[in-house]
Amino acid sequence: MDARQMKIKAAEAALEYVEDGMRLGIGTGSTAEEFVRLLAEKVAGGFRIQGVPTSERTARLCVELGVPLKSLDELPELDLTIDGADEVDPQLRLIKGGGGALLREKIVATASSRMIVIADETKVVDMLGAFKLPIEVNSFGLVATRIAVDKLAARHGLTGDISVRASGDGPFRTDGGHLILDASFGRIPDADALARDLNAIAGVVEHGLFIGIASLAIIAGPDGARKLGA
Repeated sequence: MDARQMKIKAAEAALEYVEDGMRLGIGTGSTAEEFVRLLAEKVAGGFRIQGVPTSERTARLCVELGVPLKSLDELPELDLTIDGADEVDPQLRLIKGGGGALLREKIVATASSRMIVIADETKVVDMLGAFKLPIEVNSFGLVATRIAVDKLAARHGLTGDISVRASGDGPFRTDGGHLILDASFGRIPDADALARDLNAIAGVVEHGLFIGIASLAIIAGPDGARKLGA
């Protein structure tokens, strides 16, 4: 089973949790896109959902495939969000935002009664941090914000490069128009404390540590899908 087939397996298992008539947060990333394709097939067969996308990219795919969408302002309370992750640990703490949609992903996930993560087994780690931690920041005061993040990392005993994400000839811009600092920490021994302290930095808009948000992870491997959590 190749990587894409594992992602499809995870998406198939997650689709079983989607009920007719649900208000559904629809995530971003390669695994979430497999979920959208499977969801579109059910919608074409008469299945009813109202979806809220977590990124412009997801919105475009949903429109292309005929998945009905609403804005989060129209549906401010959701039943379920299904989204991918860049890393997931045994406590269902996540790193998300490799695609740059972390702010919208977190807003949608926390507006939902439940969040289910779908991923292949390569995303499961004992400790978060091997994947670069995305930190979405305001462009105003970027240097000051970066210095503050550097100092915070040092207080936490974290080392590694913290760089502004690039795209083409310039910096990457999120759907909200912000920049992203990618922090190569390697290992984050206390993700809960780091998440809390990053929130206290004025120039930080959001970060990719999703703590206490996911209630279930569906992990696909060569032998099929397994579950982490309840």
